[in-house]
Amino acid sequence: MLRPCLDVPRWCNEVAAARPFTTPGELLSFAELAAPDFTQAEIDAALAHHPRIGDRAAGTGTEASFSRSEQASVSGLDGIQDRLQAGNRAYEDRFGRVFLIRAAGRTAEEILAVLEERLQNTDAEELPVIAAQLRDIAILRLEGLLNA
Repeated sequence: MLRPCLDVPRWCNEVAAARPFTTPGELLSFAELAAPDFTQAEIDAALAHHPRIGDRAAGTGTEASFSRSEQASVSGLDGIQDRLQAGNRAYEDRFGRVFLIRAAGRTAEEILAVLEERLQNTDAEELPVIAAQLRDIAILRLEGLLNA
């Protein structure tokens, strides 16, 4: 249940080991604080499962389904789509990894603005931002599973 939310084994193990939770809120609160400092290797491994912003996730698994739903606001917007693709390439050239953002609840224009802003970060500034985005996505996905 946890891996499609965030494929960081240390995080999954910490959350699973803390069971049982008495309420969904308790689970979400614990999950938000588990494994507080993701390593660069954990971040890179988790990012391997995330498609580029604007790309449709392949596959039929839970993680792909989550991703397609989360990125619904950025599909089919041709003018923005081209700019997002160019921004994705610039980000990958700059940082050597896919650009990750919690897309759910954001417009394509907001995502593009954040992408352009984050391109100005140093490597040291960007890693904690990615970790925070991974955590935000994990919590949203866990909420989705709990409400299903």
